[in-house]
Amino acid sequence: MADGLAKARKPAHRATGKAPAKEPAKEPAKEPAKEPSKASPRARVGAGRLPSGPQAQIRRLKAQLAAALAQIDELRASAETDYLLGIANRRGFERELDRALAYIKRYGAGGALIMLDVDRLKPVNDTFGHAAGDVVLKAVVETLLSHVRASDLIGRLGGDEFALLLWNLSESDARKKAAILEETVDRLPIQFGSHTVSAGVSAGVAMLTADMDAADALAAADRAMYARKAERRAASGQPIRR
Repeated sequence: MADGLAKARKPAHRATGKAPAKEPAKEPAKEPAKEPSKASPRARVGAGRLPSGPQAQIRRLKAQLAAALAQIDELRASAETDYLLGIANRRGFERELDRALAYIKRYGAGGALIMLDVDRLKPVNDTFGHAAGDVVLKAVVETLLSHVRASDLIGRLGGDEFALLLWNLSESDARKKAAILEETVDRLPIQFGSHTVSAGVSAGVAMLTADMDAADALAAADRAMYARKAERRAASGQPIRR
């Protein structure tokens, strides 16, 4: 009986209306902060952009390439230009003649080649020196340039030999042009210091055809020029020399 009363007096918990207190929950341990991940160069390329380092390198390489191409053009132009007269040299003229003949073959266009040889240059060189001869050559070239169109080409083949590539001329028109050039240069007064010297040109004409190559065209014009030089020398009473 007493044991029963003792059990009755011993409550398991005092009624307080509240749940038994619990220990505070432990927060999960925080992982150490990670640095923001950087996309790999390949991923950035896939996204349409490159890292700043490669972009700068590409800009530098593009600038170097542009400078190299400009230098190549300058060297090519220099290699194909006569240093004294500023017109095409033989190499440059023959390259353009090859192109012209290819165009004629493909499209049936027409053109003429006039070969010119400067007369009376040797006496000028012998009397006044090669500086005077250079003045004569420059004056002759200026005259030739003033009588051709922008689409035409003049080149120095070497020494006192020149060639004109003329587009869309009939044979009669080409021969008239050659005669006008001869007459104009013949009358040209050329001043060298206190001296006035004169020169002339002998002009031979060859019509360009589809079956020609550059060597054929130059040979035909050269033969015509030599025949014309012989005519002019014979008419002036001078001995016929090359």
